[in-house]
This record gives sequence, C-alpha cells and structure tokens, in this order.
Amino acid sequence: MQTRKGQSIEDESMEIIEQEIGPHPYRGPEWQIVRRIIHSTADFDFAGENGLIFHKDAVKNGLEALQGGKNIIVDVNGVIGLLNKKNLDDFKTNVICDISNPAVVKEATKLDKTRAQMAMRMRASEMNDGIVVIGNAPTALLEVIGMIKEKITRPKLVIGVPVGFVSAAESKDLLQTIDLPYITNKGRKGGSPCAAAIINALFKIIRESSS
Repeated sequence: MQTRKGQSIEDESMEIIEQEIGPHPYRGPEWQIVRRIIHSTADFDFAGENGLIFHKDAVKNGLEALQGGKNIIVDVNGVIGLLNKKNLDDFKTNVICDISNPAVVKEATKLDKTRAQMAMRMRASEMNDGIVVIGNAPTALLEVIGMIKEKITRPKLVIGVPVGFVSAAESKDLLQTIDLPYITNKGRKGGSPCAAAIINALFKIIRESSS
C-alpha cells in the first residue's frame, strides 16, 4: 500500500510528465496507461514515434478481465514483482508464471524451444478470457500469437511489449495482425516495468471509476 510520502512523490512525478510531455495522440484511459509507463521508465519515447499502440477494444477488454478476476499469464517473474499486490489481492487475481517450472524446462529442452515458449504453450487453457502479459521474451509473444492463430487459446487481451534486439520488434508487428485485442509498441524498447505498468494502470482506472 502506498504511503503518503510515496504518493506525494508519485503525484509530483505525474505533474512533471504532464508539464514536459508536449503534444501526443493519447486521450483518456489510453493516456493514463502511457503516462504510467513513462513514470515507470522515465522514457517519453513511449508517447512518441515508437509509442504504445492500442487495439480499439484493448482497454475495455482489459478492464473486463481484471474486474472479472480472470487469470494473468506472464512470461517472467520480473513482471510479477512489479505488480501492485493490493490490487491482485482485492480483485482475487491469479497470476501465473511458469518460466522456472521444472516440467517446462524439461519439455523445452526436449522440443528445442525456449522456456518462455513452452511456458506459454503449457498454459493455453488458462489464457482463455484472461490477459497475457509479455514484457521480456519475444519468443513467448510469438508462441502466443501462434496459438491464437491455431485457435487453441483465446485471451481477452494480449499485452506484448518484449524488449530486445532479436525478434522483439518483429513479434510486435506480428501481434498487430491478429484478430484479438492487444496493447503493444514499436521497436526494441519495452520490458517488465513497461508490461507491469500497463496492468497497474488498468487497475487504477477501475478504482477511480468506482470511487
């Protein structure tokens, strides 16, 4: 839970962002999400040329999934560590990460896949109507896209913001071709702080709408 001192620092940070951001295309809930990412990364590029890209139903579907207590499937434990625990507890949200599961490691080795790929593949059924959050591994995002195209899973929302030099940008481009709500960005930037910030922002939107 945020202390008064912590909240005052956050409020001041948000004011600085508003003062320095300049013109941008985001409004309403989308801006709340982008602003939260900038707050988490100190990188204004997420509102610039390589800014966030929202499917038209992304925010709506994300809010519905969180309000309904649906699963959140993440690619790495680093995302979990950055999620607001009070939100997860209050909304009874089940967060799943299998990157270190011995069964995943064994199967990935056997099939010559990455652990991130196999972790996604083995949780296909738990993804249905939930949110998939990829902040680190492009191979995980590519695997999810493949499973959606194979029609073996149907998440409510895919948040795909992996960071990196190999397949990160390409996986985000491919995500925009699926017939399913997504939030992503252009280029190599991204990461666990970015991914977690999107979920935290969605929870904040829910709380503000009910207060």
